[in-house]
Amino acid sequence: MAATAAAFLSIGSVSSYAAQTGSGGKPKSISMSSRALNSLKSFSGLKAASSVSCESETSFLGMESNAALLNTFASKPGNQNQRNPNHLQPRASSFKVAVLGAAGGIGQPLALLIKMSPLVSALHLYDIANVKGVAADLSHCNTPSKVLDFTGPAELADSLKDVDVVVIPAGVPRKPGMTRDDLFNINANIVKTLVEAVADHAPEAFIHIISNPVNSTVPIAAEVLKAKGVYDPKKLFGVTTLDVVRANTFVAQKKNLKLIDVDVPVIGGHAGITILPLLSKTRPPVSFTDEEVEQLTVRIQNAGTEVVEAKAGAGSATLSMAYAAARFVESSLRALDGDGDVYECAFVQSELTELPFFASRIKLGRKGVEAVISTDLQNLTDYEAKALEALKPELKASIEKGISFAQKQKGAPASV
Repeated sequence: MAATAAAFLSIGSVSSYAAQTGSGGKPKSISMSSRALNSLKSFSGLKAASSVSCESETSFLGMESNAALLNTFASKPGNQNQRNPNHLQPRASSFKVAVLGAAGGIGQPLALLIKMSPLVSALHLYDIANVKGVAADLSHCNTPSKVLDFTGPAELADSLKDVDVVVIPAGVPRKPGMTRDDLFNINANIVKTLVEAVADHAPEAFIHIISNPVNSTVPIAAEVLKAKGVYDPKKLFGVTTLDVVRANTFVAQKKNLKLIDVDVPVIGGHAGITILPLLSKTRPPVSFTDEEVEQLTVRIQNAGTEVVEAKAGAGSATLSMAYAAARFVESSLRALDGDGDVYECAFVQSELTELPFFASRIKLGRKGVEAVISTDLQNLTDYEAKALEALKPELKASIEKGISFAQKQKGAPASV
């Protein structure tokens, strides 16, 4: 989760793709042009053309994604149409990802972004309705991953067969005046049911919880997995990447910095005052006035409400959430693929504080969380130290609410 980076992928001269990310380690520069590679007629990526131009320090999804993209092209020996040794052939990776809630406002753009990843060979899309059309639509995108659709509880088990990563954005969105806590009674049962299925049919998979309130739904998931005897705290993640994405964006705007250079760790939880951006740890180092610290912190904490109000009842932060979730998926896939330099912030089981779950920077590896990074909590400013203590009671209550719900529901029938 180091410096954010922008990537521009241009197939021919008419299609471009740009976004930003943060990942561990120093960004690596990759430059690729039609003059250097001549033609790339066999490429089946974003838009078919006879040349590819790629200018990047990293890709939007992760430090190595551009390298991964380039590595999906392998030499095609014996091709009579090959003009030089740099002519390349696409090659897909072998990871399977399931999105549970794929027909929703987050699920659809998230599925599209995952479909674009060179690390994905199969994308399983599940929802209680309307997912067949989403899958048909995505299947027309000429990227290597295969798209399969699964509708309703009867097909939930099949959607989880042999998957490496499960992403759960299922649930109802926030509406104006609604807090994340208002979502609890609906989304808690949805998450419980889906995680039960994951426990039964994909117990080894990484589980990414997006459904709000994350501060409560992650503890619910943990209790469900414990009851099933398959809980691995290293593989259960509350996706808080959006808080980091927003912090990076707002700080870059405020300080007129290049976004690809900015990295702000965000700790705590994923709602209101439990979201604590550590502005004193911003990279590159930058100074803030007390007023700027307060303004930025409050904006980052309330950014979801900012979107809900701007959409005026038409939805919540679906696109930015999908983008952030796709970034975390890509980081997980890179870790599973053996990249030893993958860092993100996530809400996980933790011993950094007295709370059982806490969002902080973590190192990802093939088995999930390899390390929880404690150094970000050292040498906090007075403002940050006070804010950390202030968030703990609310976060503790949310965690306990989730645990209590799961324990009361043991043995009770559930439905999606």
